[in-house]
Order: sequence, then C-alpha cells, then structure tokens
Amino acid sequence: MNRFNARLRLPRLPAWLASALLIAVALSGCGAGQLSQTAAQQSAVNGNTLTISNIALRDIRIQAQQCTSDFLQPGKAVELVLVAVNQSPDTADQLLGVSTDIGTVTVTGDARLPASGMLFVGIPDGQMVAPGPLPSSTAAKATIVLTKPISNGLTYDFTFNFEKAGQASVAVPISAGVDQPEVQAPADHS
Repeated sequence: MNRFNARLRLPRLPAWLASALLIAVALSGCGAGQLSQTAAQQSAVNGNTLTISNIALRDIRIQAQQCTSDFLQPGKAVELVLVAVNQSPDTADQLLGVSTDIGTVTVTGDARLPASGMLFVGIPDGQMVAPGPLPSSTAAKATIVLTKPISNGLTYDFTFNFEKAGQASVAVPISAGVDQPEVQAPADHS
C-alpha cells in the first residue's frame, strides 16, 4: 500500500442533510461581526451631545420661545440648557465659561463638576427647579444675551471651556420647550 495515495473516506450523507448543514452554516454567519441596531442609538432628546476628555455634555440646547416673529432679536435673553457628566472617578472639574458668536453667555451658580458627578445647567423642560438634590451634583444657569438674530430650525456654534478637560465646540439647536399652562386666579365666590 502506498501511503501517499491513501484517501480519507467520509460517510456519504443524504442530500437533504447536506443541504440543511449548508443552510445552517450560511445563516449562522449572517450576523457575525455586525453591530446590533440599538448598539449605537442616541437618546431621544431635543439637544446635541459633546464629549470633552472625561466630560460628557448631553441634551445641549438653547431654550427659547419664538412666538411672534421669524427671529429672536438681538437684546433678548435666552437660556442655555444642558447636563454635564464627569466620567472620571477621581478628578473634579469646573465649567470656566461658554462662548458663542450669537451673544454673550453668562454662567452663574455653582459650575463645579465633582468626580463621578453631574452639573445641571438651566432648568429642563416643564420643571420649576433644577433636578436634585442628587449626591455629587451641582446646578448653574447660563444666560445668553443675543447680539445676532436667531431662529428655530438652525444650529449655532458654542464653545465650552473646562478647567481640566479643556475646550471643544458643538452646534446647538433651539428648543422651544414645553408650553407652561396659564395659571388662572381663583374666582371670588363671595
């Protein structure tokens, strides 16, 4: 017997079993290496997002009602609203300032960002006060006095400057917010 001419003899499979095995192999490879559809989904929020080093800014938006004209005119004061999350477990940071070419931004309140903490800037839609009290969270307010007209449907560039994380820019949309119900004075039934 010649050892170089030896053949490996495999058992003969029925055609239906061979077809089933081929289909199973083909189907098992269809999703291999692919991301699920929900793996990269963003939150359904009105604003934009930005990450600067360990600082994650979420739901960044200008909150203003544009009721009577096509533009919010220069001189009007509007709010900047966002949530900043410090993803560092041991390094605190601080929001030093925000700048934009549409006006002057003034940040008031406690703009510190504790390690593993949050900074709420502005009051979220429909709430009367900033969220809290949460352990290791702070609250501030950012007011923009417009020097240029702005309108819904457009975005405006803002630069955020943090003490340790540094600075970065992002396009920020306008969010009209929710309509506050009118408060009626109680009727006098005397």
